[in-house]
Amino acid sequence: MARVLCLLGLVLALVFSSSAEEYVGLSANQCAVPANDRVDCGYPQVTPEQCNNRGCCFDSSIPEVPWCFKPLQETECMF
Repeated sequence: MARVLCLLGLVLALVFSSSAEEYVGLSANQCAVPANDRVDCGYPQVTPEQCNNRGCCFDSSIPEVPWCFKPLQETECMF
């Protein structure tokens, strides 16, 4: 089961990382947060740089969800 979840996480990371958004200091895996699960980490009019300086992910490709949001905790997949 853990192997399936890791593979799913990798696939989601590839899908979300293709949107050319910014995750300075964070991996694409950490920023592969489904839109409905995003926890707001910014404030109105936050820039990608300001968001990243807070240690958060920035993705403005989905309207009406937080664009600056808390990253996932990095997990290691053991194969």
